[in-house]
Amino acid sequence: MATGERVGSSPQWPVEARLAALLPDLLIFRKPRESEPELTTAQGVLLGIHVTGFTALMDRFSQTCKSEHDMDKLVHIFSYYISDIVEHVLCFGGDILNITGSMLLALWTVEQNQLSDIITLVAKCSLEIQEKFGIYHTREGQDLQLKIGLSAGRISQVVVGNEQRQHLLVIGRDVDDVQLAQHLARANEIVLSWNCWKLCEQYMFEVEIMREDEAVKLRDMRTIGPFDFDEHFDKCLDYLPYYRTNADTLRTALELDPDSALEKTLRKHIMKNLLKKIDEGQAIEYISEFRTMTMVLVSLEFHKTAWMLHFCHLIQEAVSYISTVIETVGGQLIRILTFEKSCMFFCVFGLPGDKKPDECAHALDCSFSIFSFCWENLAEIKLVSISVTNGPVFCGMVGAVARHEYTVIGPKVSLVARMITAYPGLVSCDEVTYLKSKLPAYNFKKLPEKMMKNISNPGQMYEYLGHRRCIMFGKRHLARERNKNYPLLDREKELEAFRMAQEGCLHEKKGQAVLYEGGKGYGKSQLLAEINFLVQKEGHRVLPLKLKEADSKQCFYAIQTLMAIFFEIDMCPACYRQECLHKQLHGMVEEPLHCLFNDLFFVKFPLSFKVSHMDDLSRQRKIKACFFQVLQEAVRETPLIFLIDEAQHMDAASWEFLGTLLSSVPIIIVMTLTSTFNLCSWAQHFLQSPQAVLVPISNYFLHRCFGNPLYCEVLCQDLLSKDVLLFCDLQKEEEENSKWETLSANAMKSTMYSISPASPGEDQELHVCTVKDNVTLDSVLLPPLLKEIAVNQLDQLTPEEQLLIKCAAVIGHSFHIDLLQHLLPGWDRHKLLKVLGALVDTHVFHWCKKSQELPAKPVFVPPSIKIIEQTKEKKKKSDAGYPLKLGEELSLQQPEVLEFGVPLLREAARELWPKAQQIALHLECACFLQDWACRCGSCHGGDFVPFHRFAICSTKSSSGTSRFCSYKNTGSVLTPVITDKLQLPSPEDSFQFQTKPSRSHEAFPSRHCRTEEEFLDQVNRKLAQSSPEKDVLTWKPCQCEEILKLVLSPLTQHCLVIGETTCAFYYLLEAAAASLDLADNYMAFFYLKKASGLLGRPSAFSFFKKHKVKISQFEEATFCSLRSEVCFNMGQITVAKKLARQALRLLKRNFPWTWFGVLFQTLLEKYWHSCSLDQPPDNTSENKKKLAVLLQKAHCLSLLWQLYNVEATGSSRRFACLAALMQKNSAEEFANEAQVVSTYVALSQFSQNMGDWEKWLHCEQMAIQKSSLCWFSREGLLATAQLMQALAYTKLCLGRLDFSIRLGFKAQEISRYLRKPSLENLVLSVLFRSAFLKKRFDLCIHVLETQWALISQGHDVLGLACFYSACLDLLLYGKGWLCRPFGECLHFIQHYEHSCVLTSQSNVMLGVHSSLAMWFARHSQWNPFVHHFSKARQLVKRTNASLFGSHGFVRFLECHVLMLQKMPEGVFVHMPPETHSQTLKYFQEFFSRCVTCPVYHQWVSELKDSVMRECGKRESLSLTDTCFTRIWIEGQFLEENNSFEANLGVQRFDRVADAKETKDEEEIQECTC
Repeated sequence: MATGERVGSSPQWPVEARLAALLPDLLIFRKPRESEPELTTAQGVLLGIHVTGFTALMDRFSQTCKSEHDMDKLVHIFSYYISDIVEHVLCFGGDILNITGSMLLALWTVEQNQLSDIITLVAKCSLEIQEKFGIYHTREGQDLQLKIGLSAGRISQVVVGNEQRQHLLVIGRDVDDVQLAQHLARANEIVLSWNCWKLCEQYMFEVEIMREDEAVKLRDMRTIGPFDFDEHFDKCLDYLPYYRTNADTLRTALELDPDSALEKTLRKHIMKNLLKKIDEGQAIEYISEFRTMTMVLVSLEFHKTAWMLHFCHLIQEAVSYISTVIETVGGQLIRILTFEKSCMFFCVFGLPGDKKPDECAHALDCSFSIFSFCWENLAEIKLVSISVTNGPVFCGMVGAVARHEYTVIGPKVSLVARMITAYPGLVSCDEVTYLKSKLPAYNFKKLPEKMMKNISNPGQMYEYLGHRRCIMFGKRHLARERNKNYPLLDREKELEAFRMAQEGCLHEKKGQAVLYEGGKGYGKSQLLAEINFLVQKEGHRVLPLKLKEADSKQCFYAIQTLMAIFFEIDMCPACYRQECLHKQLHGMVEEPLHCLFNDLFFVKFPLSFKVSHMDDLSRQRKIKACFFQVLQEAVRETPLIFLIDEAQHMDAASWEFLGTLLSSVPIIIVMTLTSTFNLCSWAQHFLQSPQAVLVPISNYFLHRCFGNPLYCEVLCQDLLSKDVLLFCDLQKEEEENSKWETLSANAMKSTMYSISPASPGEDQELHVCTVKDNVTLDSVLLPPLLKEIAVNQLDQLTPEEQLLIKCAAVIGHSFHIDLLQHLLPGWDRHKLLKVLGALVDTHVFHWCKKSQELPAKPVFVPPSIKIIEQTKEKKKKSDAGYPLKLGEELSLQQPEVLEFGVPLLREAARELWPKAQQIALHLECACFLQDWACRCGSCHGGDFVPFHRFAICSTKSSSGTSRFCSYKNTGSVLTPVITDKLQLPSPEDSFQFQTKPSRSHEAFPSRHCRTEEEFLDQVNRKLAQSSPEKDVLTWKPCQCEEILKLVLSPLTQHCLVIGETTCAFYYLLEAAAASLDLADNYMAFFYLKKASGLLGRPSAFSFFKKHKVKISQFEEATFCSLRSEVCFNMGQITVAKKLARQALRLLKRNFPWTWFGVLFQTLLEKYWHSCSLDQPPDNTSENKKKLAVLLQKAHCLSLLWQLYNVEATGSSRRFACLAALMQKNSAEEFANEAQVVSTYVALSQFSQNMGDWEKWLHCEQMAIQKSSLCWFSREGLLATAQLMQALAYTKLCLGRLDFSIRLGFKAQEISRYLRKPSLENLVLSVLFRSAFLKKRFDLCIHVLETQWALISQGHDVLGLACFYSACLDLLLYGKGWLCRPFGECLHFIQHYEHSCVLTSQSNVMLGVHSSLAMWFARHSQWNPFVHHFSKARQLVKRTNASLFGSHGFVRFLECHVLMLQKMPEGVFVHMPPETHSQTLKYFQEFFSRCVTCPVYHQWVSELKDSVMRECGKRESLSLTDTCFTRIWIEGQFLEENNSFEANLGVQRFDRVADAKETKDEEEIQECTC
């Protein structure tokens, strides 16, 4: 196992040292030469090491290839293995000449008389290498082993190339000998060349003669006499002048003084791509990438009679031509290898910064050009072989810190080398290159399959024959055909441009051209197919043609092919082509001129005398004139349209012809092209014609596919092929699930409620698509096609911009510039902002709105858990000059948060990182973000799960390890990392959860508020204070939403990538709690689903339960509690109850299952409450841990009473009452009054729903009294808003509508400021009902529009149902006021009434169905009336005394009375007749149930009296004279006095005088302004 340090040279090294680390000493200390190539010789010893099994290992990976994932493993294995070998060679004074694939070549340059001593030194080095690294066992079962060869003697060196790029070659017989020795050696063997054996001290070695005069096998070194190797080593050091004995760098070359002449020389030997990154100070570990590239291997074999110097000149000539040819199209020559009289040139297309479109086509064309040049121009050439492959490879640094090289590794690299020997004398390519090149098939020839060493399945091979001028017929069809089942969407603007051109051509008799411009995949071909379909339906004649890049090289090709289609000879057999053409030309072109078309259309008309006397130019003009004449005649009969796809590939002669045609013939030309920048001059002239219109194609998809239809199509196909998608019928009735694991489809459907469903007349099937439960989209890589497109775009940017994008891609879709600067060592703020500004200008990034900045550091400094601060000590010192400013006040004018404008680019850039480096960067991000993973400073810090850190601190701190494991440096690409542990925060640093109000923040006077009026006056006075220090609503707004987006969400992903699942689970719980706090139930479900995946599937037996992640019991209880709340919000009542009970059990607070258990627990709670109240806990960590548990218990109990309150059965009522009692008892243990107030408000709401008048008002009064003890934090302000909402609700129920409106507007103001959309929505519902009963319909419209703006941003189906219920009330009784039309309301209900959320909300749905029934009754539509009335009758037994339940009951009674009236008329044929006694039972039930909602009592009483009067007459009286009809028709009941307090005997509400009503009206008017 390799343990050495891999590449990771410090970015603080000077440029000269970084260049020297990439080059051998032989070049660095070489004397300057005047002319190149100049052959020089020296004596030395060569060591060649070959890693066997590496190709076989790559083949194993390629068989189960998961794109870059397996490639990363492969590089990881090789990098760690080779790095130790390199360091070992350097320790023995060797000079690493090159590291090529699985080969390493080292040289010891000495004088001739020193060779024997150095051979002994190198032999000892080889034996130690075999002993330490001879066998490397991999997990894949393929061992890596070493074959070592040694040679000694004369070594020749030569530099070839030009002034821009040069290569050092080491050649000669002894260089060939070391390669021969490697080939003769087997695994774990060392072989000496014969010359090396003759020059060494033979008595010191145990050898075996392999072949006479060829090689010997070294077995061991003999220990003879007083020989001491340490002394011998010191002796050899005197022969090695550049050996560094006392430095960590191991090389003198890294510590040379600056020398501009030397630097200039060294720069010529390094690729320009790499030089740019070195000059910009990019760290070496940031340079390596995984990307798809095209490899070209050129093999030249010369005759053995060639002299050495002549051989060098031939190589120089080949290098010059190869470099010139490939560099123009993005290729680089990165390696030259020689063996005997043969030479190999390894070229790569698509290195970072060089990626070009049509890479494979360029590589094949260059290969064929090189092939032809070498055969025709290189003397002494014996054989030329070229192979081309394409595939994913690693390109980056391999070696040690002191000596490394930029190389390319991958299965396709091995394949390209094997193809040279398998197919000699050809230009061969693999199938991937053949397909990606998109060159015509006639340019290739299939090759027979051949066995290749260590490559099990090479695939089909092809010979590239070069570009042939071959006219292909049969091109009538476009690339795409219009599918009748899938019409073109959202292209009205583009089609309108064509229609205008069509009208202009038909009416003005002038030629028209429409050119659609758009990038690859924008749907240009699809648009042409749509136009083709439309014009053919209209009877026009269409000539469609799709061009390819190769067509641009053939003069007049486009017109030639179009006219072949026009003459209908493109599809006919060759033997009938001449006859068919003759028929077409007859009568239009003179017979003697027919022979002009012989060469164009491959026909053989007799050569006429007239044509024979024409020169070439005259013939071309005559051909064009004939074409004009023919087309002019054709358009007189029927309109003619040319459709040309990919027009950027059209030749210049065709552009010229079309330009003339457009001005002389009334024809329509429609083209598509990708860009207009690189078109020829004739094309530019065509575009400038007044008859030509250029139409850019817009994009209309978002997010990952970035508005590109091709991207969307490829992404969908890729996900479908991987079988990760799950489709569910959106309109199918939802069923309540009993398991959390099966809720994915329901959760996704909940995000569809804001989407307008299909109209009632459309018969459409709507489906919702989600991913399967065991799939994480974060781990799904981009399809290769899209990644290549994105990498092409990335490489068009500068190296600085590329590096910035790659680092930003690791952070996430949104990122803060301080974190980005943290990942860019050596970048100051000015440089960062300059590069960011350039990328913003090109729309790669865009600034987020100001509200999305990260806040300043909160009062509480998190995190609670121990995580590693993965910060290097060296980096801390070096970055001292650029302190991070995230905790300071942000001083820039623009916001400091950016988002990717091109998400596809982000995905591709992220996948370029090697796995080890990616993990290191994610760890840096995690350690940076963890200090802000808490509530914002405005919320006084703290966890989103209350006291989360305190509840788990004991279990985490006891282990003595951090939450993040150490990132061990076992040869990492990073420099060594020092891991510091963060300690748990002390109580003084913890967040402010005060037990008593501080003087500076005391909200109210010490005396209790006794009435609602006093409470409201106190709140108004506090909020009206003008002092900025005291004015509550001048505090900074809550930034928890930004923290969720910019900190918690990416932090969970960072933890998952680095493998810290325990830490990831912690932050997933925090993110889920934050999402629920922000009323985003779907995102909460998303985070909890991720957390479920970390824990693994639950066991069927509880005693077998064992999570994959070690978590505390508190976290498991919190996990259950959060899931219960999410399920409750989704309407999954059964599973929500189950999870809430499970959470309580984990918190050691059991909840009974039976009625006997309820009775016993109720007695216990009452006794425990009266006898065992403890003192409030002190503000210590241990007590905060207890408080965390207590808060979770109270939350679970609150969920339980709400869950049981949904069901109106007697049993559920008992369970709900017990849960409420247990919650009240738990609340009285709180040290924080804000929590107590919130609990009493909830219990007040529960008592009102249960119809318990006394408890309702008692809990409300207790909440008012406790509110005076609330210290005015954001938590206290929230409790105040909740209390004000509850009071507004109470006043509405009691009929004090003006006071209810005043309270409601104040509660809405605070809840909006606090960013509590769920609370604001509840307040608005109360406000609407109060305004509606007050007949303030203008105010109703205002409230509804505000509510719509709120709920339309989310996916709140319950909020939408309440909204549409209110709209129906306005439609029925609003005297013409309208917010939403009836059709929209009905449409929503029809499509979403089966949602589990609405199914569980009987109170709301009773009002909805009753209102719908009333509407249909008003319009005498009795069948739908019966339908909705029947549903309402089923729901009425399941409702309670809440405001919505009472309102729904009233609407139901109105329907019931109406049906009773219409029953004698016989309109209800299929319903059993209703009796008056049945109706009166419903009235009796209303008064017994809805005792706590007296606002409707007077109206229901009058409605009951009308029924009783009718019952007394025993005849069908017309109700037009009754109060009921006045209600139904004119809304007169709203005119009645709604203040019922005198009749109800509620003494505490008698204090408000009637004179206050005028003041109330004025205040309401002020609130609405």
